[in-house]
Amino acid sequence: MSTADPWERDSRPSDDTGPLARVHVRAPGKINLFLGVGDLDEDGYHPLSTVFQAVSLYEDVIATPADGFSVGVSGVEDPETVPLDDRNLALRAAKMLAAATAYDGGVHLQIHKRVPVAGGMGGGSADAAAALVACNELWRTGLGADRLHELAARLGADVPFALMGGTAVGSGRGDVLTPALSRGRYEWVLLLDDEGLSTPAVYRALDMVRAEDAEFGAADAEARRRQDPVQVPSSFFESLLSGDPFELGQSLRNQLQAGSFRLRPQLEETIERVCDSGGGSVVGALVSGSGPTIAFLCESAEAADLTAATLRVQGRTALRAHGPARGAHLVAGTD
Repeated sequence: MSTADPWERDSRPSDDTGPLARVHVRAPGKINLFLGVGDLDEDGYHPLSTVFQAVSLYEDVIATPADGFSVGVSGVEDPETVPLDDRNLALRAAKMLAAATAYDGGVHLQIHKRVPVAGGMGGGSADAAAALVACNELWRTGLGADRLHELAARLGADVPFALMGGTAVGSGRGDVLTPALSRGRYEWVLLLDDEGLSTPAVYRALDMVRAEDAEFGAADAEARRRQDPVQVPSSFFESLLSGDPFELGQSLRNQLQAGSFRLRPQLEETIERVCDSGGGSVVGALVSGSGPTIAFLCESAEAADLTAATLRVQGRTALRAHGPARGAHLVAGTD
């Protein structure tokens, strides 16, 4: 039995038509810089308008030939948090690609996770995007980017963006993507929570907040239905084009976080405390997606390093990242 590190390097045959020994693909987590959420529609979905930014926390997926379909996971403290059956989005992606291309073999997917599990940063979606790219390459099925995007959209709203990366506007259910013009590099501190949040539960909590809030009377609710999905304002795109973290920080918005705050009020308290104590170095903050990860935008890399260090001294788990980052891509050579 070989004792070689499975993450050490990718191997390819010398020709371009023979079978591959393995394929290594890396895909990014994401932050929703803007997330507008419409009312629940007849199909049971909330129309969305969102601006995604891919960040430099990556999921690594290595695909190797196999008779059947299986998945292994590393990089998580509690293996029970990541399913290894058909609930695993990467495994579902591989099976979907096989069915779509009439491929009669299988694959083993080895996933190394760096994006927080159930943290609202699209780690499972990144796994699925990486699996699509890896299996397409491993099996030489030859699907183009448009067809992979179609398959990705069947798996969830965040999967197509994990393929694309960068910064993009998502509409509909979040899977209709348009690249967004953006300048500069943005420095983030991501504050993790020990316990994840269920995305469906957060949407239900948001619906309850809206139903109970006196601000949303019958007339207001009807007005919001007419304008759903909530549109990204032009001022937001201007802040992206400025390349100025202060401008972007003032524009960050997540309507879904009202549901996260209802389920976990300490998230709102933490945002207020960190922003107030940051001495101006934290220029914006919001819950990432459905949470519970909190994303703090900082004025510089030095300020972000200091903010992360301060949170760690307090016993919190804080990660550093920057954006925008590349979408799902092949990795060759030594990591």
